[in-house]
Amino acid sequence: MLTEIDIRLPLKQSLRDDARRKAVAQKLGISPKRVQGLRLVKESIDARRRPICKQLRVLAAIDEELPAAAPVQRCYAPLPAHARRVIIVGSGPGGLFAALRCLELGLRPIVLERGKDVSARRFDLKPVNCEGRVVEDSNYCFGEGGAGTFSDGKLFTRATKRGPVSEIYETFVAHGADPAILTDAHPHIGSNRLPNIIKAMRESILGAGGEVHFRSRVDGLLRSADGRRLLGVRCANGQEYSGDAVILATGHSARDIYRLLQREGLLLERKAFAVGVRIEHPQSLIDRAQYHLRPGEARPEALPAARYTLATKIDGRGVHSFCMCPGGFIVPAATENDEVVVNGMSLSRRNSPFANSGFVVTVEPEDTDLYLPEYGALAGIVWQKELEIATANAGGGRQKAPAQLAVDFLAKRLSRSLPRSSYHPGLSAWDLNALLPDGIARRMAEGLRLFNRKLHGFAGEEALLIGCETRTSSPVRIPRDEHSLQHPQLSGLYPCGEGAGYAGGIVSAALDGRHCAEAVAAAL
Repeated sequence: MLTEIDIRLPLKQSLRDDARRKAVAQKLGISPKRVQGLRLVKESIDARRRPICKQLRVLAAIDEELPAAAPVQRCYAPLPAHARRVIIVGSGPGGLFAALRCLELGLRPIVLERGKDVSARRFDLKPVNCEGRVVEDSNYCFGEGGAGTFSDGKLFTRATKRGPVSEIYETFVAHGADPAILTDAHPHIGSNRLPNIIKAMRESILGAGGEVHFRSRVDGLLRSADGRRLLGVRCANGQEYSGDAVILATGHSARDIYRLLQREGLLLERKAFAVGVRIEHPQSLIDRAQYHLRPGEARPEALPAARYTLATKIDGRGVHSFCMCPGGFIVPAATENDEVVVNGMSLSRRNSPFANSGFVVTVEPEDTDLYLPEYGALAGIVWQKELEIATANAGGGRQKAPAQLAVDFLAKRLSRSLPRSSYHPGLSAWDLNALLPDGIARRMAEGLRLFNRKLHGFAGEEALLIGCETRTSSPVRIPRDEHSLQHPQLSGLYPCGEGAGYAGGIVSAALDGRHCAEAVAAAL
């Protein structure tokens, strides 16, 4: 008999096979000798109190041998010469998973990426980190793999109702990811490992007969004579690509795409987003608070760098942590040279001495009404951009970021000195109360006090605020039909992923890419 069963064991015991067998047998009321084999299905850490335990779901073989696990692999058959062409704009998770799903459905994906391939893109991170100079089409946001490639590779998602999450994880594993992401309750690949996985996905696309074109920034639409159908796109390099459908998966920082759609007279919608800062602590402080460690007690080797999630609502606006990076770094994520934007990342080992997270407040569409008469649906982008420029001015140039100790932010005073930080371009002392809009700063202050009661030290003397985190999501949604997933005014255009307003992270964007490919196949 094969059965899945949940067991809970103290941390050290959870690593031993005999302890797992004994726990399974005890729960089933049988002798441990009848448990012939176990396979881990899912594991999570329960650190709510001491002793810290692991919650394990295992597949148990009772009175029979445990069959070998099926290998995780993906094979994409070569496409026939007559395969229908699907233009995919953007090679982030939405675009890549749309392309892979197209292959499975017998469609030929033509992927257009404004930036460089992932290997060349890596070299363009040095100028922004060391010289304070942004390479505007190749940076932490733009290029093969999208924003997630060099900003963490976190796969945890709550979008389990959107589709087959396990299919996304298995596709990553089939292209080289650690199989541990299949069983970890909070899977994470790491920015050091993602590039090779992205390259393997590209090879799958090319090997089956798809195409991938780099340095191909789309700046025009090819429409039918009556303007109702999209026939293809034009790139800034003069190249034109025609196809039977266009999946638009450009990510939340491709502001020129929103402006293009607005010039084309296509409907866009405003949506909520969030802005704030990155908050950084010593990782040891977070470990101590989350794992209930005694003063001077080191984190056990069996435990990963601790994480947290904090959320509340203050005066009708959400205040919450965002994209928490244990053992991570804060990175410059600007896409133009007149702005400063910060984001977080972790390597696979999560062994940096710092922990960081976005600490942000919701911005509703009505909060940007000042810009509505002139900019219409792009009002939020203009509001966002102005804050990014102000952040750059406060930092003093060369991607330096304005920063303030949390205790000084609460006291509304300039920090006399700033601690060491993971942010490489450097910091400048600044009163963030004077930089952030009043409603944002006031709610952040109240949120800091509240969260400090939930996580001791969150707003303490070691907490550092670094501005500004502005790209949590797009302020714009590109509407689409609920069933066909096509734009209501332009058939053949399939808005996709985070940039279109239908995803919020790697996994949800990948799922949406699959959905769009399936919608294209159903329509052709």
